[in-house]
Amino acid sequence: MRGRGRRTINEINMVPFIDVMLVLLIIFMVTAPLITPSVINLPTVDRANKQPDKPIEIVIKTDDEIQVKKDPSTGSGGSNVPFGQIGAVVIAAQGGDADRPVVISADKSVKYETVVKAMNALKRAGVERVGLSVQASGAK
Repeated sequence: MRGRGRRTINEINMVPFIDVMLVLLIIFMVTAPLITPSVINLPTVDRANKQPDKPIEIVIKTDDEIQVKKDPSTGSGGSNVPFGQIGAVVIAAQGGDADRPVVISADKSVKYETVVKAMNALKRAGVERVGLSVQASGAK
Protein backbone atom coordinates (compact mmCIF):
# COMPACT_ATOMS: atom_id res chain seq x y z
CA MET A 1 0.00 0.00 0.00
CA ARG A 2 2.92 2.29 0.28
CA GLY A 3 3.33 2.71 -3.46
CA ARG A 4 -0.32 3.51 -4.16
CA GLY A 5 -0.54 6.77 -2.20
CA ARG A 6 -0.24 10.22 -3.83
CA ARG A 7 3.27 11.56 -4.02
CA THR A 8 4.06 15.25 -3.80
CA ILE A 9 5.41 16.89 -6.96
CA ASN A 10 8.73 18.59 -6.42
CA GLU A 11 8.65 20.65 -9.63
CA ILE A 12 7.36 24.14 -10.30
CA ASN A 13 4.87 24.45 -13.13
CA MET A 14 6.35 27.12 -15.47
CA VAL A 15 3.43 27.36 -17.92
CA PRO A 16 1.41 29.99 -15.97
CA PHE A 17 4.56 32.05 -15.42
CA ILE A 18 5.37 32.01 -19.16
CA ASP A 19 1.77 32.94 -20.03
CA VAL A 20 1.88 35.99 -17.75
CA MET A 21 5.26 37.09 -19.14
CA LEU A 22 4.02 36.85 -22.74
CA VAL A 23 0.92 38.92 -21.92
CA LEU A 24 3.09 41.58 -20.24
CA LEU A 25 5.45 41.59 -23.22
CA ILE A 26 2.55 42.19 -25.62
CA ILE A 27 1.19 45.00 -23.44
CA PHE A 28 4.58 46.76 -23.33
CA MET A 29 5.11 46.31 -27.09
CA VAL A 30 1.73 47.92 -27.82
CA THR A 31 2.07 50.82 -25.38
CA ALA A 32 5.75 51.73 -26.00
CA PRO A 33 5.20 53.47 -29.39
CA LEU A 34 2.33 55.49 -27.92
CA ILE A 35 4.50 57.17 -25.30
CA THR A 36 5.76 60.52 -26.60
CA PRO A 37 9.18 61.73 -25.44
CA SER A 38 9.14 64.84 -23.31
CA VAL A 39 10.37 68.12 -24.78
CA ILE A 40 12.53 70.38 -22.65
CA ASN A 41 12.53 74.13 -23.21
CA LEU A 42 16.13 75.18 -22.63
CA PRO A 43 16.97 78.75 -21.67
CA THR A 44 18.74 80.91 -24.25
CA VAL A 45 21.78 83.07 -23.61
CA ASP A 46 23.69 85.64 -25.60
CA ARG A 47 27.04 84.81 -27.13
CA ALA A 48 29.99 85.09 -24.82
CA ASN A 49 32.21 88.14 -25.13
CA LYS A 50 35.35 86.08 -24.70
CA GLN A 51 36.83 84.80 -27.93
CA PRO A 52 37.83 81.15 -27.99
CA ASP A 53 41.43 80.50 -27.08
CA LYS A 54 43.83 80.43 -30.02
CA PRO A 55 46.10 77.51 -29.37
CA ILE A 56 49.86 77.64 -29.62
CA GLU A 57 50.90 75.16 -32.30
CA ILE A 58 54.07 73.09 -32.09
CA VAL A 59 55.05 71.59 -35.44
CA ILE A 60 57.44 68.63 -35.37
CA LYS A 61 58.74 68.15 -38.91
CA THR A 62 61.67 65.86 -38.20
CA ASP A 63 63.11 64.32 -35.07
CA ASP A 64 65.15 67.42 -34.27
CA GLU A 65 63.34 70.27 -36.07
CA ILE A 66 60.61 71.92 -33.97
CA GLN A 67 58.68 75.06 -34.81
CA VAL A 68 56.48 77.05 -32.41
CA LYS A 69 53.64 79.13 -33.83
CA LYS A 70 51.95 81.60 -31.50
CA ASP A 71 49.11 82.23 -33.97
CA PRO A 72 48.46 79.13 -36.15
CA SER A 73 45.84 80.98 -38.24
CA THR A 74 48.62 82.90 -40.02
CA GLY A 75 49.73 79.70 -41.76
CA SER A 76 53.47 79.31 -42.17
CA GLY A 77 55.95 81.00 -39.93
CA GLY A 78 56.93 80.65 -36.34
CA SER A 79 60.22 80.27 -34.61
CA ASN A 80 62.48 77.23 -34.82
CA VAL A 81 63.62 76.14 -31.38
CA PRO A 82 65.89 73.39 -30.08
CA PHE A 83 64.10 70.40 -28.61
CA GLY A 84 65.45 71.02 -25.10
CA GLN A 85 64.00 74.53 -24.89
CA ILE A 86 60.47 73.67 -25.99
CA GLY A 87 58.95 74.07 -22.51
CA ALA A 88 60.43 77.50 -21.83
CA VAL A 89 59.49 78.81 -25.28
CA VAL A 90 55.87 77.67 -24.93
CA ILE A 91 55.56 79.16 -21.42
CA ALA A 92 56.88 82.45 -22.82
CA ALA A 93 54.47 82.21 -25.78
CA GLN A 94 51.52 81.71 -23.42
CA GLY A 95 52.30 85.09 -21.89
CA GLY A 96 51.10 84.22 -18.40
CA ASP A 97 47.84 82.64 -19.61
CA ALA A 98 48.28 79.10 -18.28
CA ASP A 99 44.89 78.04 -19.70
CA ARG A 100 45.90 78.72 -23.30
CA PRO A 101 45.96 75.34 -25.07
CA VAL A 102 48.95 73.88 -26.88
CA VAL A 103 48.49 71.68 -29.95
CA ILE A 104 51.22 69.36 -31.26
CA SER A 105 51.24 68.72 -35.01
CA ALA A 106 53.68 66.04 -36.08
CA ASP A 107 54.51 64.64 -39.50
CA LYS A 108 53.65 60.98 -40.11
CA SER A 109 57.33 60.15 -40.53
CA VAL A 110 58.23 61.47 -37.06
CA LYS A 111 58.81 58.81 -34.44
CA TYR A 112 56.09 58.39 -31.84
CA GLU A 113 58.79 58.63 -29.18
CA THR A 114 59.63 62.19 -30.29
CA VAL A 115 56.01 63.30 -29.89
CA VAL A 116 55.81 61.73 -26.42
CA LYS A 117 59.08 63.43 -25.42
CA ALA A 118 57.65 66.77 -26.55
CA MET A 119 54.47 66.21 -24.52
CA ASN A 120 56.55 65.17 -21.51
CA ALA A 121 58.74 68.28 -21.79
CA LEU A 122 55.63 70.48 -21.91
CA LYS A 123 54.09 68.77 -18.88
CA ARG A 124 57.34 69.16 -16.93
CA ALA A 125 57.40 72.87 -17.83
CA GLY A 126 53.91 73.28 -16.32
CA VAL A 127 51.75 73.36 -19.47
CA GLU A 128 48.46 71.68 -18.56
CA ARG A 129 46.41 71.79 -21.77
CA VAL A 130 48.29 69.78 -24.39
CA GLY A 131 46.58 68.14 -27.36
CA LEU A 132 47.43 66.41 -30.61
CA SER A 133 46.40 67.69 -34.03
CA VAL A 134 45.02 65.08 -36.40
CA GLN A 135 43.66 65.10 -39.92
CA ALA A 136 40.09 63.97 -40.55
CA SER A 137 39.90 60.65 -42.37
CA GLY A 138 37.84 62.15 -45.21
CA ALA A 139 40.35 64.93 -45.94
CA LYS A 140 43.32 64.43 -48.22
